[in-house]
Amino acid sequence: MSSNQYAENSPLLKGEIVNVPSDPPPPYTYSSINTHQDDSQDKTTTTTHNIKVYKRRWYVLLIFSCFGACQNLIWNAWGPISNSAKDAFTWNDGDIALLSNWGPIAYLISGIFFSWMIGVKGLRVACTSSSFLVALGAGLRCFTSTPPLSTWLIHAGQFLNGLGGPVAMTAPPVISAIWFPPKERTTATSIAFLIPNILGVAGAFLIGPLLVPSHSTNSHNSSYINISKNIFNAELWLSDDINSSTNSSRRITAERKDIMFLMYVECAAALLVFLMMLLYFPKKPPLPPCASATIKRQDFWKGLKDLFKCGQFWYVAIAYGISTGVCNCWASVLNLNLSPLGISQDESGWIGFYATCAACVASLIIARFADIFSKRLKLFVFILYAIGAAFIAWFALAADKILPTSTVVMYVTVIISTMMLNAAIPLLYELACELAYPIDEGTTNGVVTILNNLSGLIFLFILMVPYIGTKWMSWTLLGVTVACFPLFAMLKETYHRLEIDENQSIVDTTYIIPDPIQ
Repeated sequence: MSSNQYAENSPLLKGEIVNVPSDPPPPYTYSSINTHQDDSQDKTTTTTHNIKVYKRRWYVLLIFSCFGACQNLIWNAWGPISNSAKDAFTWNDGDIALLSNWGPIAYLISGIFFSWMIGVKGLRVACTSSSFLVALGAGLRCFTSTPPLSTWLIHAGQFLNGLGGPVAMTAPPVISAIWFPPKERTTATSIAFLIPNILGVAGAFLIGPLLVPSHSTNSHNSSYINISKNIFNAELWLSDDINSSTNSSRRITAERKDIMFLMYVECAAALLVFLMMLLYFPKKPPLPPCASATIKRQDFWKGLKDLFKCGQFWYVAIAYGISTGVCNCWASVLNLNLSPLGISQDESGWIGFYATCAACVASLIIARFADIFSKRLKLFVFILYAIGAAFIAWFALAADKILPTSTVVMYVTVIISTMMLNAAIPLLYELACELAYPIDEGTTNGVVTILNNLSGLIFLFILMVPYIGTKWMSWTLLGVTVACFPLFAMLKETYHRLEIDENQSIVDTTYIIPDPIQ
């Protein structure tokens, strides 16, 4: 193998060699690595130059994904156990909606700041500080289960967890751009989306009802036996009322105990991830993985200003924001949507779990196709949204009893509709980065995800309106999904970042990163 090539074994690149130009334009300098030195993490048998792919990239991706999973798990803790939580703490649908809404609220408050932190301070500072906020928020919820203090602490914990959301949602494309070669970028972004959703969002649908089972609330309904003597009748009702009060107290005590155990489990997970990230989570690799990663991104504030002038970017940003923001918040309160149809809390949890897992698997498969068949992101997204819109329409019609409804119909429509929309998320992330390049990926996706949280915030605030019901939720989701198609039709794809990597000899040498980051 010639000295201008590297070939680190990769499970995705299948041994493919990435070429570095043999005659780079001066002063494009190389920094050689002594291959005889022992490196416990990265071993190679050839001389490598200033472009290198490190095996530790998978560890970095895994730790970050676990952080995102904890943030999602804590954010989605209350929807799957809404019946038990309302009974234990005397909450209503508005309280459950507000607990989910702290995520978007905190995001809108801190999104720009954390996007700046990613671009200026780097991934390590941004990720470790956000992971600390998630662990702190999880800890606040563990102090007591006695209202009203428990309610205040739970809300405060959800808000702190929401402050960890900007980095959890914004950083995946940044990690893929800094650590991964071009043919793995979309896949890496998809994995950073897949693990948090399987372990976090889907995990909440599974772990919540498992650790907080729905206790029967029928104990307070007295069984009236018709006895002719009024005095016996009065004595029977008095006895039933005493039993009802005792059973209700026991039920609430059991529910609070179960909920607190769930809080302890989630807090332990968040604390473990924070400690692992604090122990080892580098800012970036010593050497970049591709040509585009060597090019310095624009200054944060200049990039943010230029982003507002990038018309094609806004087609993607608005489409992503309105559709996924509503879809994710709709899924987070799925139990409220399905309860009027006679579907139990446990059944809703399984539907949400299967839907999220299906979305993650589909996301990974589609992302691999997008990496193989590059420059076709728009086509993939359009197809996914078309299928998703069809099944959302089916769900809405079935929920309104216009079409036949059953538990099977709910399973099929919820799973496929959310699977299609969520499978498109990594593609939309990458497409936004390509359209906005060379604006920093953290800035780009910070703006995109702010729109996502803004639409989710509005959606959940509407749910807090007294007596508004839940029928409007599915029709709103259908409306915002259909509204994306004109935006996709007007979108003109450009792949400036990918073209630099495909033509590595064209590099602006004034932007070569001079020093490896320790």
